[in-house]
Amino acid sequence: MSLKAKEKVDTNRYELQIEIDGETFRKAINKMYKKNVGKMNIPGFRKGKAPYSIIEKLYGENVFYEDALNDIYPAALDNAAEEAGIEIVDNNIEFDLVTMDKNGIDFKVKVTVKPEVTLGEYKGLSVEKPSADATAEEIDEEITRLQDRNSRMITVDREVKDGDTAVIDFEGFVDDVAFEGGKGESYSLKIGSGSFIPGFEDQIIGHKTEDEFDVNVSFPEDYQAADLAGKEAVFKVKVHEVKEKELPAIDDEFVKDVSEFDTLDELKADFAKKITEKKEKQAETAVETALIDQLLEGFQAEIPEAMFETRIDENLRDMDARLRQQGMNLQQYIQYMGGDVAGLRDSFREHAEKEVKVRLALEKVAQLEGIVPTEEDIKAEYDRFVETFHSNLETVKASIPEKELVKDLAVQKAVEIIKSSAVIIEKVDKSDEE
Repeated sequence: MSLKAKEKVDTNRYELQIEIDGETFRKAINKMYKKNVGKMNIPGFRKGKAPYSIIEKLYGENVFYEDALNDIYPAALDNAAEEAGIEIVDNNIEFDLVTMDKNGIDFKVKVTVKPEVTLGEYKGLSVEKPSADATAEEIDEEITRLQDRNSRMITVDREVKDGDTAVIDFEGFVDDVAFEGGKGESYSLKIGSGSFIPGFEDQIIGHKTEDEFDVNVSFPEDYQAADLAGKEAVFKVKVHEVKEKELPAIDDEFVKDVSEFDTLDELKADFAKKITEKKEKQAETAVETALIDQLLEGFQAEIPEAMFETRIDENLRDMDARLRQQGMNLQQYIQYMGGDVAGLRDSFREHAEKEVKVRLALEKVAQLEGIVPTEEDIKAEYDRFVETFHSNLETVKASIPEKELVKDLAVQKAVEIIKSSAVIIEKVDKSDEE
């Protein structure tokens, strides 16, 4: 199998003329004979025992030609593309058979390929790195959250205030008629949560235990129950209990009760460490994002539409896989959201276009830098996948071909080159200067 000719026929479109030699083709024919003979009923022969020469006389010498071509076509196309130094990016392939007989096959294909890419400067870029230091406010917020998680609700003998929980009975009426779903008993309502109709919770404030009163509200025009939308309603309400949140004192004793530490200072130091580690990862991501954005400023390429569509397809497959883990599929999600496939694809387009551009730009950097992952790199990455997915090497290699893995590693190394050569300015948090 070999490439006979390569011709550029349009932007990102090439015509390849490919030749498959007679020996390779005859082996493929014999393979198809062995695969299909068992299905053929030939008079005078037991099923599966008819010689090739007899089948050829009955059905013609080209009886297995098409099957043989289909069998060897993918490898022939891949080999020719590699020899031509192009990468096919679309299944929209125009096929033209020139000749096909026992001496071999000659055919032409027109294919869409990855575009030529030009870049501006990608070394020595300048970017500001956000501060990763934990601030006093951030530490206090963690302490407050811990305090809130260990709070308790206590009953109080006073009027309801914003933030309290009121235990109430209620029943709603429209035109003096009770409506379905408008009744509840001993319901715990957090005042200020916004979980009831607008205006309802505000009218609970100021009342106390055993109070009985009316709450007058209007259902929103877009209320989900169409028969209630926009209507005036009266709720008969009785307060059974008023509760408030009691927060524990923040001191060493509290720390001993809720953590592995003995003092408040130790707990704050642990929070500071964890916050800093989290912010450091976020800062590194922010730096990479800013550098990639700068890289794209000098990016130029006429990208085939097929590359964008393929990336959208991949994103939708990923989304479908995540939904299936939650007991739903993509089609059900679309129906639930009241949309359609076209609308969902459009919502993915902007992100997909950037992903394609970023990948092409980084591949170009890898090419310019002559990046070639080593065998050690490849082995280490496969080992990482084996550990991550709790799988075995054969399964991982089956799902992630080495050819694709090498490309991914080259792209990762391209990011490292851009980042290692960049001027990274550490941003100082203003609160640290005060």
